[in-house]
Amino acid sequence: MRRVKSRTLARCLQGAGPDLPVVAAWLAGVLCQGRIGVGFSTLADVKRTVDPAPETPSLGVSEVNELFSTIQSIAGEGAKGARLEAVRGLFSRATYAERIFLLELISGELRQGAQEGVLLDAVATAADIPVDAVRRAFMLTGDLPLVAVTALRDGEQALSQFHIELFRPLKPMLASPAETPAEALVLLDHDAFVDRKLDGVRVQIHRDGDAVRVYTRHLHDVTGMVPEVAQAARSFPWEQFVLDGEAIAMRDDGSPHPFQVTMKRFGRKVDVGRLRLELPLSTYIFDALLLDGEECIDWPAHQRFAALDALPAKHQVPRIRVTRPDDAYAFYEETVEAGHEGIMAKAPEGTYQAGARGRSWLKIKPSHTLDLVVLAAEWGSGRRKGWLSNLHLGALDPDDGGFVMLGKTFKGLTDELLTWQTEALQRLEVERNDWQVFVRPELVVEVAFNDVQVSPQYPGGVALRFARVKRYRPDKEPHQADTIHAVRALLPT
Repeated sequence: MRRVKSRTLARCLQGAGPDLPVVAAWLAGVLCQGRIGVGFSTLADVKRTVDPAPETPSLGVSEVNELFSTIQSIAGEGAKGARLEAVRGLFSRATYAERIFLLELISGELRQGAQEGVLLDAVATAADIPVDAVRRAFMLTGDLPLVAVTALRDGEQALSQFHIELFRPLKPMLASPAETPAEALVLLDHDAFVDRKLDGVRVQIHRDGDAVRVYTRHLHDVTGMVPEVAQAARSFPWEQFVLDGEAIAMRDDGSPHPFQVTMKRFGRKVDVGRLRLELPLSTYIFDALLLDGEECIDWPAHQRFAALDALPAKHQVPRIRVTRPDDAYAFYEETVEAGHEGIMAKAPEGTYQAGARGRSWLKIKPSHTLDLVVLAAEWGSGRRKGWLSNLHLGALDPDDGGFVMLGKTFKGLTDELLTWQTEALQRLEVERNDWQVFVRPELVVEVAFNDVQVSPQYPGGVALRFARVKRYRPDKEPHQADTIHAVRALLPT
């Protein structure tokens, strides 16, 4: 299946002609313009009021892309209404299939069944160059459309010219999960660095002399929101660097604030000075990508970590090297007891694989489970098209016997489970719209999650973080589901 998708995408790229930059961006799920000022309310209005065009496609890539630029440029009084009319005009000419694609593309939720890895394979196939060259270029730029255009138009030699550039953020390396410290140590051949996993905000810090920029894991520039992180970076013992780390709000006793408290510092562009006094951030560094002009991503982890010993201790993530499970467990228990998220186990010889979820980084953190009730489900897209996938989860409200929604998840679902729940949920259907099926609250599902956070988005005021389905519970009745009070009791203090 992966090869079929890759070849199909390759043909699409090869046939894009002058529209290649736009096609590459759209396949990656992004607009060339970035945000165009069209939100969910506008899209919901269009879905409700504009019918699809007859099944004869009439839209062209360049025409739609130009319209996106026009919509983005609309400003001043009445801009929202003008954008709405422009979007209505576009969708009145879109067939049903085009409509689905454009809705997901504009909203940033495009899932066409081809993840980054498949797209990178497709670029390599279309350009007839080694996939490793494409992957490395993407790792260094974090810009899939740029890599695609460069590969197809200029070839492998042009890709080799990409290097880490200061103030062009890279996608961060990601970790794979492990169940226990012992399992992680086995997977890493009984020799690993173990880091304290802080539940703060991942930051990538770039410095060139006095110039410092701070980026989030999503590559957003947040320098103005976190001046103390930039100030700390100017004290580090290198004139040029790209460092990977964490910014986190700590209590006076040295314990961490909940993640959502730290996030308050990343959602405000005003009153930064006051917030800095009320909720100062601590800066911790755990990896190096560039030091004084020298790229470090191909260095083994032990060499990168040794270089970081030059940092002041207060800016180093607590880390030990272990070969025995008992030592890993002790560090894990100490970390969790201190209020942190868990631990990371890292292979001493592992390189930094920007943007990749490698097996040389493993994350171990405690999880909880709840028995919840399915309230609705959303139709899947891409590979999951035709299946009910994204589940709406509810906890029992013992005060009135109803159910309170506290999140959604499509994770943990096998093809077998998707097939079963699609049939089962439709038998319980009470109402539906274009993308959702609402059901009688009768199916109980066991859901694993990492923690609970305050959320104004849901009626219960709380939401689950990193929720995933473990199994359905046919042995339980809906009234035996966990209560909203039990969920709220899990909120960090």
